Amino acid sequence: MDEQILSILLDQWESNYKKGLLTFWLLLLLHERPMYVFEMGQALVSASQGTIAADGKSLYRALRRFERIGLVESTWHSSEVGPRRRYYHLTGMGTELLRRFVRRNLLIFQDPSVA
Repeated sequence: MDEQILSILLDQWESNYKKGLLTFWLLLLLHERPMYVFEMGQALVSASQGTIAADGKSLYRALRRFERIGLVESTWHSSEVGPRRRYYHLTGMGTELLRRFVRRNLLIFQDPSVA
């Protein structure tokens, strides 16, 4: 078995996998509580144990897309240090989308025939 080829293939697979999981991670974080972008970036790295990170531009782009389609809403809040912050929170539709994704793509691994 060629370890170098396996390592390259695993890196490529994980790269594609991680790009597709940004939506899941952001909805999961916002399911816990409302957050602003900088805080969300730090929470993303922490929750994924450093396996997923996104810069502010990527987060804003994703959140604007989510807001346009009704998955999240945002409100401005004063900050004790610095400018106001825009906090994002899940809507009912965002919560339902997350629930269905988990059921369809994660809970399947609890089935003995799959695991």
